[in-house]
Amino acid sequence: MLAATSDATPEHGAAQKFWAELQHSTQARIGLGRTGDALPTTDVLTLRAAHAAARDAVHVPLELDTFTARIAGIGLGTPVPVTSRAADRPEYLRRPDLGRLPADLSGIEHSGADIGVVLADGLSPRALTDHGAGLLAALAAELTDRYTLAAPVIATQARVALGDHIGAALGVRTVLVLIGERPGLSVADSLGIYLTHLPRPGRTDAERNCVSNIHPPDGLTYSDAARVVAGLVAGAHTLGRSGVDLKDTSRTLPGSETRSITPSS
Repeated sequence: MLAATSDATPEHGAAQKFWAELQHSTQARIGLGRTGDALPTTDVLTLRAAHAAARDAVHVPLELDTFTARIAGIGLGTPVPVTSRAADRPEYLRRPDLGRLPADLSGIEHSGADIGVVLADGLSPRALTDHGAGLLAALAAELTDRYTLAAPVIATQARVALGDHIGAALGVRTVLVLIGERPGLSVADSLGIYLTHLPRPGRTDAERNCVSNIHPPDGLTYSDAARVVAGLVAGAHTLGRSGVDLKDTSRTLPGSETRSITPSS
């Protein structure tokens, strides 16, 4: 953290203006000033509130019934609920391996569609609650005129690799996992989209692509994320694979990040 001087001098006024301009371009905590050897009280309280929001984003569960109704309203079919082998949130956090494995996929029917979409709570169920329905609607608007989409799957206590099992059960060519990303002190409600072509259990992180930082209005918008994903889907279907060999060439989007590997979700 960088701190601005607190002396009542012309230099102090110039420093305040300098930091104020920079603060408009980042969500990072910069130029917070000081009171003696400590941060100003307002900044301390803001930091504590952000920390509490990040913790809540991890632990507050997805309200499945309400969320399912919202997803059903988009019109892609009746959502199918799936859970991982992690029995509860504490076990999910302690055992990432269990979050990558399905408890039961008997409710999923083989669709043979081009694309399957998995809405996963991940490390921020709040992100899925806030942005999942809007992002899915944007993806549907971008993709349905060119591809067939299977009925969405809602996965709880889920890690990214759970999508490989679900995609294989659906029989889709490409699976998109919309998942809550790890909350931070600047953003607690960011979604990521992980794309895997020809999904099957055992796919590695290098065989995926990721579009991250989706949380309008401060992050990537739903429509911009959907356009990037549409370009990646088209490239994957042409190339026959996803991951490190597949690059986003649609355009460079301010505030966006496209990756070829999966973090610890």
